[in-house]
Amino acid sequence: MNTPAAAHSLVGHIPDLRRYARSLTGDGWAADDLVQDTLERACERWQLWSAGSDLRAWLFTLMHNLFVDGARRAMRQGGQRVDLDEVAGELAAPAQTPEHTLDLQRCLLRLPPEQREVLLLVTLQDLRYEDVARITGVPMGTVMSRLSRARSRLRELMEGGAAVAARSPALRRLK
Repeated sequence: MNTPAAAHSLVGHIPDLRRYARSLTGDGWAADDLVQDTLERACERWQLWSAGSDLRAWLFTLMHNLFVDGARRAMRQGGQRVDLDEVAGELAAPAQTPEHTLDLQRCLLRLPPEQREVLLLVTLQDLRYEDVARITGVPMGTVMSRLSRARSRLRELMEGGAAVAARSPALRRLK
């Protein structure tokens, strides 16, 4: 990174990186570490970025890869995993009353990571499907499918589950 304009451009993306990292990790400290690692990798590999291409998408790709690598490393090291279905009672939102507010962060964390990533990149970061496909390394159809499932599941979680089941028609298996 030899030009001041490039450094300024990189610094301008830090708020977006922090917001996305926070939503991925669910923890402020881990998010700051992820942003720091992303910026470090961007500085180390600056020559790999093609001038004129979307810097933001490149930074998000770096962050996505670092996050996935960290998750895989944690699984290999035998980190304790908790099945969300086992602790669903602890994660359930309180009864819907006017004085209670919806806990969006908790509902987002209950989404599968691949759905949460796509949902946040499209809605929070306002990236195009093509950019999200390139960042996550999956086909664009998969991005659209994950986004649709994430939106449906998030809606279900925010409404408490029963309202969605009552409103949507049951599917039948035809064979």
